[in-house]
Amino acid sequence: MSWFSGVQQGPPIEVFALTKQFTEDSFPQKVNLGVGAYRSDEGKPWVLPVVRIAEKALANDDSLNKEYLPVLGLEIFSSLSTKMLLGEDSPALTQNKAFGVQCLSGTGALRVGAEFLARKLEKTVFYFSKPTWGNHRLVFLSAGFQDAREYRYWNGETRGLDIDGFLEDLNNAPEGAVIILHACAHNPTGCDPTQEQWKQIASVIKDKKLFPFFDSAYQGFASGDLDKDAWAVRYFVTQGFELFCAQSYAKNFGLYNERTGNLSVVMNNPSEVPAVKSQITLTVRGMYSNPPSHGARIVSHVLSNKELYNQWRDNIKTMSSRIIEMRKRLREELERLGTPGSWNHITDQIGMFSYTGLNEAQSEHMVKKHHIYMLKSGRISMCGLTPSNVEYVAKSINETLSTLPSKY
Repeated sequence: MSWFSGVQQGPPIEVFALTKQFTEDSFPQKVNLGVGAYRSDEGKPWVLPVVRIAEKALANDDSLNKEYLPVLGLEIFSSLSTKMLLGEDSPALTQNKAFGVQCLSGTGALRVGAEFLARKLEKTVFYFSKPTWGNHRLVFLSAGFQDAREYRYWNGETRGLDIDGFLEDLNNAPEGAVIILHACAHNPTGCDPTQEQWKQIASVIKDKKLFPFFDSAYQGFASGDLDKDAWAVRYFVTQGFELFCAQSYAKNFGLYNERTGNLSVVMNNPSEVPAVKSQITLTVRGMYSNPPSHGARIVSHVLSNKELYNQWRDNIKTMSSRIIEMRKRLREELERLGTPGSWNHITDQIGMFSYTGLNEAQSEHMVKKHHIYMLKSGRISMCGLTPSNVEYVAKSINETLSTLPSKY
């Protein structure tokens, strides 16, 4: 007999399957616009110079050892991360109402937070934007949530935010539901609410007694400005919200495979912090016991050194500026070719990803005919665009929309 004979083949994870296809493709002009990882102008992975400096310093520090970290991780790392998110003068910090927990990148922070909410606060309903990052639903359901719901976000006609649908769906949410919010650089659309719209969103969440859970994967990476990219989270804190925020250092430090992240917890009653910390400790203990140190030490080394901190801010400006430039170039090429439709949304959007407006058939045509690897949803990673391939990508989009026209 076999215990495993009833196990069915699971569906492939689209973005990883695309990367495998791309790697095996011998076409010389192939382009990978699927993977969410920064690339240089040459299309190569880039280790931030400040990360190289930090790693050398850590390697030469004989006082460091390989002992286990505490269950909640490296305290200086989580403290500096929460401060970076909320701002040094945040009342939540000065009044001891906020703390951080080192987690396994942003995904791990989402999972730890979701499991705490489901197991300890008995939350069952969560909302995510339509569309959202492909892992939000799986992470929350795996953590114990039972009811996954969507709120309207993307308007395909205007290629912008459906703020009316967004607010209506929040208004119809049951009290206590958890609302996943993208802090900045919404994935996959690249379309963020304005500050005024964030205020409207916060007002409804407060009135309906909903729980905000921010996902901050791109602070500093989106605009090049750490404070600007944290505005929404900080506004919610000033409005007296208790909230969670998952932070990732995959993008803004380039620490993709180090799995370095933080869960920032903001509460209203400082006396309740020890109990919450103790229960999160048990949550982590039952999952992976304690986190790895290397990525956390890199981030701590940089954030606690003024000179390196300033160098890092220059590094994230380099990355965000290149992506902004590629948005500009792609739009210019599409408009120069007279590509069907309007293309201002390419430059209106922000961050790593762009929702092009191409439908599933058009996106698959891009892959099969032009060897340009992109998700079926029409999402592309702007990091995969370079000065040497942007013209080819624009011509391919133009050919695709001419061959497979749709209501645009």
